[in-house]
This record gives sequence, structure tokens and C-alpha cells, in this order.
Amino acid sequence: MLESGIPKLDELLGGGIPKGKTLLYYVQPGIESDVFGMQTLYHNLKLGKKAVYVTSAIDPRTIREYFKEFEWDIEEFKDNFAIVDAYSAMIGMESREKYFVKDPGSIDNIDDVLTKAIEDISGGMLAFGSLSTIIDTVGEENALEYIENWNKQIMLHDDIGIYDFTVWPYPDETLRKIKEELFNATIQVSGVTERIVYGQYYTVLRADWTDVKEKAIMFRVYRPGGIKAFIPKVLVTGPYSSGKSTFVHALATKAVSVDRLTTTVALDYGHIDHKGFAVDIFGTPGQERFGPVLKQLRGQAMGIFLLVDSTKPEEFPRAKEMLDETRTIGLPYVIIANKQDVKGALSPEAIREKMNITEKVPVIPTVATEKKGVFKAFEILVDTITR
Repeated sequence: MLESGIPKLDELLGGGIPKGKTLLYYVQPGIESDVFGMQTLYHNLKLGKKAVYVTSAIDPRTIREYFKEFEWDIEEFKDNFAIVDAYSAMIGMESREKYFVKDPGSIDNIDDVLTKAIEDISGGMLAFGSLSTIIDTVGEENALEYIENWNKQIMLHDDIGIYDFTVWPYPDETLRKIKEELFNATIQVSGVTERIVYGQYYTVLRADWTDVKEKAIMFRVYRPGGIKAFIPKVLVTGPYSSGKSTFVHALATKAVSVDRLTTTVALDYGHIDHKGFAVDIFGTPGQERFGPVLKQLRGQAMGIFLLVDSTKPEEFPRAKEMLDETRTIGLPYVIIANKQDVKGALSPEAIREKMNITEKVPVIPTVATEKKGVFKAFEILVDTITR
């Protein structure tokens, strides 16, 4: 298996991409998607693999700068990395790259260069920056026939091929063949749109080496960093003085609180960057007079941390009220049994019993002031959300 280096994707693909297989990103126009192949390529260069990037729409020098934007130093792996330049000749420029397509309009010339590259990286990976550009340049019929041949060569040499294809208005039969037949796996990359694209997600549609459960994974592209699974909103709620602000600051890469005399009077906000996930969390005030704030913040939340002070069982009924005020049907949540270091703290089992919480709901012991248990709770909630 070759690791994709894309958060959650290897899990959905049954562990990664087997040698000899090809994978297609089937991309809605307007979505930044070529970074998927670049991220996988860089990830595997770090693991000692050979890799080739095929550019047909962008100058190779720009490609190298593009890698730098994400702080991916490909020059460190120059012995294992090369670019197939199928672009420079289109604008009348010579190329300094190892693999140069002198006539990008000739499918035979492209084929000769790619065949050499596929042989040279035996056991490595080949990433196509824009399959759509090649199709547009040489024609659909020629391109589809040769893609089949490239995929056969990739299989014979135990390589892995990753293609990026933008779904322009090609004939239905062309799109069907590309989406369903030519490649071993297809991943749809789409956006949530309302005049503009304001959310992006990918879904594994098919993979012939594993059973696929269609699941949408939201993502964002970060510079530096690349693709990260993205959860836009998680709430942190609970009674007054249960440790919500401390919990947010313990988890967050960066955080800010709106407070007065150390008491939160509006909200806490934090951004978490942990194990390939980017999550925005919002902490609510605990006093009952801030009930309207709870109702405003709960919109579009994807999960909830409910904090309780493990030493104050008298506050548990209020905690359950707050959960009811913020939770919608089916929204995942985790109970945070905070202040476990304080004398008299109840165990998670005792808290579950007193709050009448089912076994399905995790109750996680934490000491937020020392960051103990907070990331375990985070990983459990994120896993529940993505499932």
C-alpha cells in the first residue's frame, strides 16, 4: 500500500492505495484539487519513494513554487523526484526538466515520454496535475485510448497513478467512462455552493480493492500545511465554572476569550490543528442569563463537548438542560468530566449514573489545566462526527 497522506482518505480506502492501481480525482470546476496529488507525492517522497509530477497546464517553475507555498521542500528529494514537462513547448520555451514533451499536441510524443517515466520510477508514483488539459490538447478519443495504456504500464511496473480531472462539459459518455471505467478508484471532489464555493468535501465513490462506504469528508487547503479535514463548528458548553475556557485554550492552536473579570461573558473561540484535522470550536457562557447566546451559537454545529465539574453533582441537571438547548437530533456529543485532580471528584462512571447517560455516550476524565485527557476527548468526538 502507498499512503495517500490525505486525512481520513487512507482509512476510507482500506489502508491506502495498492501498488499497480490508479486513482482519479473527479473534480467540480472551481475547486482547488491539484494539491491532492501534490500532497500524496510529497508524503511519499518523505517515505523514500520515487515520484513524477506531470504538468500540462502550468510552467514547471511555477509548480516548484507551488510546492514551496505549502512548505514542501521537493529539492531535498531531487534524486527521487522529476517533472514531466508537457507545457513549455506549448508556449515556445525549452525545458530544463528530465522529461520534456517536445510536441504536447502529439499523443504519441506524450506517450513516449510517459512510458520512460513510468519505467524509471518502478514501484513509485505518477501524479497528473491536469488530465483535462491533456484531453483538450490531443482530443478525447486519442486521450482515452492512451490513458488505458498508461494504466496498464503503471500496473505492470507496480507504480501508482493519481489523476486530477476537472469535470468540464464533455459528452456524457466520455464523463461516464472516465468516472466509472478507466481507473481503479474514483474520488469525487465537490463544493457546497451558494453563488460562491464556501465549503469543500471529497467522497470515495468506488475502489476496486475494498468495500467503499460513501462518506463526505469536508476539507480545507492551508498554506502552509496542505489539505486538512475540516470541521467548521464544534460547541463547548456546560455550567458556570466547569472549565470551558480552560478546555478551549488547552485544545486550541490559537484561542481568544471574551470575558470580564475572568468570567466569559460572550464566547470563547479556538482553532485546533491536530493530526490532520482543522476544527473551529466555540465555547458558550455558563450563566443561565446567556441562554439566547446558546441558541444563536448552536446553528450549524457538528458536535458538542459538554463540560461538567466532577466535584459539583448539583450542577449536573443544569448541564443536561444546556445540552438540550444546544443539541439537535443525532448531533454527536462527548461528556467532559473535568477537574479530576480536585479532591472529591466523581469518577466518569459515577457521573454517567447520576446524569443518566447511556453507555453509547463517551464520558472522558480530564484535567484541562494540565491538558490531560483533552486530546483524547477531541479525537473521540472527531471520529464520531466523521463516522
